[in-house]
Amino acid sequence: MALLLFILLIAVVFGFVGVLVKGLLWLLLIGIVLFVGGLVFGGLRLGGRRAGR
Repeated sequence: MALLLFILLIAVVFGFVGVLVKGLLWLLLIGIVLFVGGLVFGGLRLGGRRAGR
């Protein structure tokens, strides 16, 4: 769970830096990819726990 929160935090930071710094759209894209990856990773982990019960 801590890894998921860490990945989501990094995604938000990259997203903000990408938006605030003009010309660094690639940082925003990295932030979006990390955020989506974190959500997918978290969903798979939570889905696996529920299925195992």
